[in-house]
Amino acid sequence: MITAIHTLVYSDDATATRAFFKDVLRWRFVSEGDRGDAGTGTGTGGHDPAEWLIFATGPSELGVHPTAGQHEGQHYSSPRHHSIAIMCDDLDATVTDLSGRGARFAGEAREMGFGRGVLLHVPGADDMLLYEPHHATAYNLT
Repeated sequence: MITAIHTLVYSDDATATRAFFKDVLRWRFVSEGDRGDAGTGTGTGGHDPAEWLIFATGPSELGVHPTAGQHEGQHYSSPRHHSIAIMCDDLDATVTDLSGRGARFAGEAREMGFGRGVLLHVPGADDMLLYEPHHATAYNLT
C-alpha cells in the first residue's frame, strides 16, 4: 500500500535550502545526521552539510496537466516536468508572516486563474509558487 509522497528538491546550496525550510517555513523534520541521528529531529538542524533533514510538508495533492492544449481560446504548451507549489489559506497574511522570517518573493502577488500566487525564493534552489487556491482541493480528502 502506498503511504506517502516523497518530494525531492535539488539544491546548489543544500545547507541553505534546508535551513530555509526549517527556519523560515518552520517545517518539522527528522534528521538522518551522518546516518546516526535517524528520527530524532535533533543534530545541527540543517547547518551541517553532512546532515540530511527530511521535512514533513503537511497534506498534499497531485494534479496532472497536459503539456499542450487550448484554454480560453489561447494555445499553451510546456515541456514535461514536475513542479512544487505551496498552498495557503490567506496569501497576503502568509506573505507578511514569511517576509517577517526573512523570505523573499519575486514580484507581487497576482491572480493566476486557479488562485492568487507569488513566487517564493528558495535559497540554493529554484523558486516555488506560493498560492491561495480558488480551485477544488483534494489535500483534505481521507
